Amino acid sequence: MKEIRKVEQKNSEIKIIFQAADIYELPELIERYAKDERKSVQALIISAKKKLEALEKERIRTEQMKQYEKQYSEFTYICGIDEAGRGPLAGPVVAGAVILPKDCAILYLNDSKQLSEKKREELYDIIMKEAVATGIGYASPERIDEINILQATYEAMRQAVSQLGVAPDLLLNDAVTIPLLDMKQVPIVKGDAKSISIAAASIIAKVTRDRLMVQYDSVFPEYGFASNKGYGAKIHMEALETYGPCPIHRRSFIKNIVTV
Repeated sequence: MKEIRKVEQKNSEIKIIFQAADIYELPELIERYAKDERKSVQALIISAKKKLEALEKERIRTEQMKQYEKQYSEFTYICGIDEAGRGPLAGPVVAGAVILPKDCAILYLNDSKQLSEKKREELYDIIMKEAVATGIGYASPERIDEINILQATYEAMRQAVSQLGVAPDLLLNDAVTIPLLDMKQVPIVKGDAKSISIAAASIIAKVTRDRLMVQYDSVFPEYGFASNKGYGAKIHMEALETYGPCPIHRRSFIKNIVTV
């Protein structure tokens, strides 16, 4: 019985070692325990190999998302541009601008809508730390009502570019060409899923706007902004009918829903 408990303890210890290991330490652990025939240990090795395979697939996907950055590599500062919040009934539209380093090795960059909130938050911190420069631009609900959502989005994008600490040579944009900017622009349909620079911009714009809507929720709690971020969720629509619009609602968006 003592021998059995000893073996079980060793299995438990090995499991803890694998669980605590950084993914880049897994190859060494796989090699170290490769000859251990116990099923539990072999299961840990199989799991570790799957993680490494997934990591390699992500590296390949990320390299594919550098196609435009490689195509225009003669430009020194390539800036990705994207927005968050064109569709909601409330809150600002927010634009992000990001210049990544030429040797950028950030993994999991993607269209922000394809990422979990936790992953977006993690990537936001990494992007803000590793980017050559970042910029954020806003257009308020009042401005959206005044000049329409498309023009307000362009305005927020220009503001985001102006906030960069480095002047970009090239803009990679998600599907649009931004008026009144004199640098070269490349519009890319679904660019946030095809360019790491646009994906990074998508993430910082989305996280910035989501955090702002959580703050608005504490001021206008009836509408559930912390969860719906201003989109037309059931709780939001019911609150509009009950309480009417609040100061951050876009009057031009809700004029056919409630009296404004």
